[in-house]
Amino acid sequence: MGKYSKDAAELLNAIGGSDNISAVTHCVTRMRFVLQDPEKANIPEIEKISAVKGTFTQSGQFQVIIGNDVPEFYNDFVKVSGKEGVSKDQAKVAAKQNMNVIQRIMATLAEIFTPLIPALVVGGLILGFRNVLEGIQFDALDGQTIVQVSQFWQGVNDFLWLPGEAIFHFLPVGITWSIARKMGTTQILGIILGICLVSPQLLNAYGVSGATEIPQWDFGFFAIDKIGYQAQVIPAMMAGFLLSYLEIWLRKVIPNAISMILVPLFSLLPTIFIAHTVLGPIGWKIGSAISTVVNAGLTSSLNWLFGAVFGFFYAPLVITGLHHMTNAIDLQLIADFNGTNLWPMIALSNIAQGSAVLGIILINRGNKEEEQVSIPAMISCYLGVTEPAMFGINLKYMYPFIAGMVGSGLAGMVAIFTGVQASSIGVGGLPGILSIKTGTLSFALCMLIAIVVPVVLTYVFNKYRVFAKKEAF
Repeated sequence: MGKYSKDAAELLNAIGGSDNISAVTHCVTRMRFVLQDPEKANIPEIEKISAVKGTFTQSGQFQVIIGNDVPEFYNDFVKVSGKEGVSKDQAKVAAKQNMNVIQRIMATLAEIFTPLIPALVVGGLILGFRNVLEGIQFDALDGQTIVQVSQFWQGVNDFLWLPGEAIFHFLPVGITWSIARKMGTTQILGIILGICLVSPQLLNAYGVSGATEIPQWDFGFFAIDKIGYQAQVIPAMMAGFLLSYLEIWLRKVIPNAISMILVPLFSLLPTIFIAHTVLGPIGWKIGSAISTVVNAGLTSSLNWLFGAVFGFFYAPLVITGLHHMTNAIDLQLIADFNGTNLWPMIALSNIAQGSAVLGIILINRGNKEEEQVSIPAMISCYLGVTEPAMFGINLKYMYPFIAGMVGSGLAGMVAIFTGVQASSIGVGGLPGILSIKTGTLSFALCMLIAIVVPVVLTYVFNKYRVFAKKEAF
């Protein structure tokens, strides 16, 4: 008998038995199930199991939060159920049977951008640090920047431009690679396509607006502008999907004996041509239009209202999976306006949800059983991982979730009103302040709001049973 054999057997029974499981796998903290009939899962009974910290459904998968012991729990569950586990990718494929069109689109966006997030976080931190070095004039330095008074820090600043440029200017390479990876096509072709969108031979996207003359490929009876798509998201996505679908189709029609030669050739070259003649210009206009509309809301006379609404509703967006689209919008804002006002509000929402858990901890201090769930959830939330907090605690009792939404809305309103801007996507919690480009002190104030307001409201809502879904711990 394993440590979790009893709990695993209870979960198997409550989830509808082995016959109701299409696929099962696990991630860092959760069991992930694709169920034949999700309605058969008895959620109240599942959440009574001692090893279970909470449940939620996302991207067609029924997910059970276990915690850091999930590998051991998973092994015991496989033995009890007789269900052999599958890979995460196989589980995602199986989960599509439970997803509608919107959910599939959001799942696809998530699979494209998730592998890029570590690089984007690093890039955000680098840009934020470089902003401190070269963009802030300090009174202690007689109104000069750090790089103006220190050769060492000037060298550091110049050196950090190398990885910063690699991450953001050459972002299309990462996007086209990630799409090829997600679609199961040839990844090196995705990389080459991305390089062909940002090659030094092309006019840099940042220099197009000020260029007096745009170089061209002259074919005699027609010409193509040599324009690069540095930092552009939508042109890269459109080209990446064209390459993958073209390769998939060619594999079906070209005989295996010559496919190794002809499939790469006739998928890559037409895609590069179409990318520079059709998809690139169209994608650029679409991306610019989206970022212009969002930026108009962020900079209008009613920007405080935009910030309040976005901050309030971001956490519910996470539940639906629609929050994945903000990655593309953030990156487009950075490309077009050299910064994003959107991402700071996302970081504040994460902080607010973690602070709601802090309120639960303070209400139930001394309860060791509750602390085993709430304290790790709060810490992970403050570091940008919200799922244990939101699904394991806040949504379970509802009133902490709403308290976090209110705190996030107020913090978002102040952030937009005071012009807080991030260099890029960063760590989505307390460390997010390191990525702030403009309004660092204002963001610190917003963090304070996102901490204090949810804690106070959680206490008040609990005391007067406002929005209470269940009894507190």
